[in-house]
Amino acid sequence: MSDSARYLPLEKNSTMVDGSLEIAVLIPCLNEEQGIGGVVEDFRRALPGATIYVYDNGSTDRTIDVAREAGAIVRQEPRRGKGNVVRRMFADVDADVYLMVDGDGTYDGGAAPGMIERLLGDHLDMVIATRLDTEGSTFRAGHKAGNQGFARLIAALFGRQLTDVFSGYRAMTRRFVKSFPGYSSGFEIETELSVHALSLKIPMVEMPAAFGHRAPGSESKLSTFRDGTRILRIVFYFLKEVRPLLFFTSLAVILAIISLALAYPVITTYLDTGLVPRFPTAILATGVMLIAFLFGACGLILDSVAAMRWEAKRSAYLSESAPGAPASRREIS
Repeated sequence: MSDSARYLPLEKNSTMVDGSLEIAVLIPCLNEEQGIGGVVEDFRRALPGATIYVYDNGSTDRTIDVAREAGAIVRQEPRRGKGNVVRRMFADVDADVYLMVDGDGTYDGGAAPGMIERLLGDHLDMVIATRLDTEGSTFRAGHKAGNQGFARLIAALFGRQLTDVFSGYRAMTRRFVKSFPGYSSGFEIETELSVHALSLKIPMVEMPAAFGHRAPGSESKLSTFRDGTRILRIVFYFLKEVRPLLFFTSLAVILAIISLALAYPVITTYLDTGLVPRFPTAILATGVMLIAFLFGACGLILDSVAAMRWEAKRSAYLSESAPGAPASRREIS
């Protein structure tokens, strides 16, 4: 495919062309010597006015040297885990628009201008590149099924269906990036980004982008079962934090059903004979029901706390001006 066909042209009235907005390309990587040079060059061609940052996570190969030779600004985060790197990038880099992409060469840099145009033109805060398997064998069967399963779970819990919750290719505004707390330490960071966006109800869309094989000689750091377990854990952690009433009342209902099941033979025996011969069962059923009531009360209390936390996060999000806001407003904020 020729460069002219692959890279989408920017409109002449684009804010990217006149240089009024600063764009940062953020590339977290670990041992990507084979692919990082091509990724940096790819995005330099696609976004010639952008500043490209490569954050190395303790590589033992020539990733750092190759990235510098390709023209990227290289920084390091010693704590292992993609989530730690992303949190560091978001804290360190100041820009108006952020484009985050993996350093393994699987994502198409030619989609970047279109993503940013959509972000700015539609006044969005995040554009997620949904991965298109253009080569027919890029996705592992387990990863594809897991992505679909987690997408449905997140939709059921947080209210909106996303096609690709694990995509590492995203365009984001400053106000979204600077309001993102970054709890995760590993590959579950993409799930946290999606849940944070859904919980704040920010404007975002998904756009298709070609997804290919890794650079020859490089190895994936993903582990299907280990990372799947961590992602499931982070989903339920944020369910507890964002929707505690649903989380705790669900547990309360489960415990109440268990309590009633335990109490049923005790109650029927009492109605038939007037006696309570199963004192241990009766005590256990009573204790489980009391715990169920405590869980319900915790849900009610923490729901009020979650509402206050949501307001604080929303205020932090709104304290940053949107890209393209008048200069006077940007200075005030």
